[in-house]
Amino acid sequence: MATQPARGMRDFLPDDIRRREHVVRVIRDVYDRYGFEPLETPAVENIETLLGKYGDEGNKLIFKILKRGEHEATGQADLALRYDLTVPLARVAAEYQAELPKFFKRYQIQPVWRADRPARGRFREFYQCDIDAIGSTSLVVEAEMCAAASDVLTTLGFNDFTIRLNHRGLLAALLRRAGIPEAKHGPVLVELDKLDKVGEGIVRAAVAELLGSAAPSEEIMALFVRLTALPGDASRNDKVFGELRTFLGDQENQAVSDLAAILRLSASTSAAGRARIDPSLARGLSYYTGTIMEISVPDLAGSLGGGGRYDNLIGLFLGKEVPACGFSLGLERILVVMDERKMFPASVVGRNADVMVTIWDHAAAPDSLALAADLRRGRLRVDVYPEADKLGKQLKYASGRSIPFVTVVGDDEKAAGTVTVKDLRSGGQQAIARVSVTEYIRQKLDNAP
Repeated sequence: MATQPARGMRDFLPDDIRRREHVVRVIRDVYDRYGFEPLETPAVENIETLLGKYGDEGNKLIFKILKRGEHEATGQADLALRYDLTVPLARVAAEYQAELPKFFKRYQIQPVWRADRPARGRFREFYQCDIDAIGSTSLVVEAEMCAAASDVLTTLGFNDFTIRLNHRGLLAALLRRAGIPEAKHGPVLVELDKLDKVGEGIVRAAVAELLGSAAPSEEIMALFVRLTALPGDASRNDKVFGELRTFLGDQENQAVSDLAAILRLSASTSAAGRARIDPSLARGLSYYTGTIMEISVPDLAGSLGGGGRYDNLIGLFLGKEVPACGFSLGLERILVVMDERKMFPASVVGRNADVMVTIWDHAAAPDSLALAADLRRGRLRVDVYPEADKLGKQLKYASGRSIPFVTVVGDDEKAAGTVTVKDLRSGGQQAIARVSVTEYIRQKLDNAP
């Protein structure tokens, strides 16, 4: 039988999980410090909860679950795997509106599923790490989202990321100005969102085909090409605003003013200097209503995360408009880039224990287990070699597992009430009183470079 997981799905071996947990710890710590509260929702949603929230392309990527039992023969679906964490949040906000605070800020770190074509950093099952703020239209919310994402990435060791900003209102105004019919705005935005992924030529051809005419396509593409060519210095955002106002013939466009305000607010946060206005950013999800955001790094086709304002989504469940804004970090893509760049600390991978306890002979097994229990009470991670092999074989195993310390209690040590502690990093060893061995190993670990 084939042993590979389903296409687009993965098994996670111990080092994979350690890397992921390291990143999740950083993300959770930052989100906590920004006042976001934890939330979890089921992996499975009613299918009507998800359908119609992501646009036509999104609907095609939903993993549907067929009806069961006597209804199985119908071939109909009534449930679906969670596509993202935002729509379930909107459902929760409507369901528990009386129990949530006026300004509800939550974070959620859970897997989602999409029937997408697998690629580098893109899987059919993957984790999202979301923050969302419900109840306020203030642009302070967007500035906080950018700052929180920036804090996460800088803490993880990224220093070359860019926060791309745009506004759905600005996109609509640009498309109208170029003469593109409103009925075509959605499909055109889907194509424009691929500009940084597939290149200008492919997007230009796709937009022209959608419109059946090259003229509007050429006008909007010419603007985006001009803006892309602007130098990435400190004056770039001001030059982009100038180009936009000239193209629109509108010096007071509200979307442009909102973007300028977010830049001013972000100047007081850790996102200062990271944000770049990018009118080609579209983000394909149809529920966005205002600001949209995305984080990119130079060597990744795609983003490390993104989000935006979606003031109408909760209203679909609640029957009244509730302002909301969210940002999602793509855990898998962060892991891919960090692994390729070798950004993980040495302590994160390759070591499952701080110390390994050897077994001198079969009769010594109970004493080895007792020593391991003592070390664990001292908050050390302890592995016990399960067999009474030759000592050299046990040491070789510990070295191969990158375990830094090994304890040996032979006949001489037992008589003297000591433990021989071997430091596999330096090759040295020391006889330590048994009552002091935990503290000795802990000090060695704390003083390690």
